Amino acid sequence: MKFAINVIDWQAMAPGLSDPAQWLSWARQPFAIHPDAPQAKLCELPMMTARRLSSGSKLAVECGMAMLRRHQIDAVLYTSRHGELERNYRILHALATEQALSPTDFALSVHNSAVGNLTIAAKKPIVSSSLSAGSETFQQGLCEVICLLQAGYQRVLMVDFDGALPEFYHPHLPPEMPTWAYAVALVIEAGGDLRCETRPHDGAEVALPQSLQFLQHYLQDSPNFTLAGERLAWRWSRA
Repeated sequence: MKFAINVIDWQAMAPGLSDPAQWLSWARQPFAIHPDAPQAKLCELPMMTARRLSSGSKLAVECGMAMLRRHQIDAVLYTSRHGELERNYRILHALATEQALSPTDFALSVHNSAVGNLTIAAKKPIVSSSLSAGSETFQQGLCEVICLLQAGYQRVLMVDFDGALPEFYHPHLPPEMPTWAYAVALVIEAGGDLRCETRPHDGAEVALPQSLQFLQHYLQDSPNFTLAGERLAWRWSRA
């Protein structure tokens, strides 16, 4: 598989990282993201909406609203490996312990909850969808973005995110898997600035999600880099 894109803007949030200067510093001298570092204050998201959202969805909608404010977006794609796992765990725990279910948890437990809340909070009836594809969620999302561009949408917003993973699952996760909330938003147009080509690959879990690996190399202006996936290696180059 081969494809190419132009990234015209970005925004990201993770523990201890929010503004562009912090992310540039992190990319140039990478350090481990500490799960206990404070998240930045939300500036775009209405308070009442933020109170209802899970940790990852808050960041995803916050970044998405900033991009919608700065750009004329034609379509939106949200990608998340684990989706609303925090909320679904609470539902399962309530069922297992015979407690009453939270109506909010039930209503917002679906995978497209974040992107739906984005369009509602921004009051924009925009074409939107959501996707999950395991450890390769970010790269498969970019394949979906290519389809949207080929369908005629000029400018696509893609937001890759995950929430804090409940401690119940930690003993069963690969030790390298991040368990903290993050979001990476990219505004993408058709073009050839960044080119990607796949190669067969037997991957292992890595310390950063693909979207944060991509952002790191993008901010470093790396001429070539590879993102490892479960079955594919995604080799990137700059034109």
